[in-house]
Amino acid sequence: MYDAVFKIIIFGDGGCGKTTLTQRFLTNLFISDSKMTIGVDFEVKSLQIKENKVKLQIWDFGGEERFRFLLPTYVRGANGGLFMYDITNYSSLAHIDDWLMVIKKETISEPLFPIIVVGGKADLINEREVSSEEGIKITQSRGLDGFIECSSKSGENIEVLFNALTVLMLEDSKLI
Repeated sequence: MYDAVFKIIIFGDGGCGKTTLTQRFLTNLFISDSKMTIGVDFEVKSLQIKENKVKLQIWDFGGEERFRFLLPTYVRGANGGLFMYDITNYSSLAHIDDWLMVIKKETISEPLFPIIVVGGKADLINEREVSSEEGIKITQSRGLDGFIECSSKSGENIEVLFNALTVLMLEDSKLI
């Protein structure tokens, strides 16, 4: 029996590392040759936050432009989201407003819909095009709920970011 079941969406441009992030969280393995997500992938993971047993339904949305028309359908009923960009590709962050416009339109009836901005591929420091400060600034200017950088390759901050989003959703649900 679960204290909460949350649907979360992971969205952002193609090639940002959304699928490798999801796979690292689920299996604690780095899968370097993941295939492009066609449409949406769905995964489930259980976790314990304080005394709450939580089931996460993780919807990994394909970031290619041709799949964006599907996004509104999959956003409905979601409880929170992760906007992911690639720290080595500035344009992946530049599209945040396009993504947020769709998300906010579909979650307008949800008074609380936490979104954490995730800078992926943090292990590629020498190829960085987006500073942490810029990621934080964009997060704050859009009124989003958090910012974190992570690496699916090293595993850095993967558990932290999913736990942080889960805590926000639990707080919104008045469970903690």
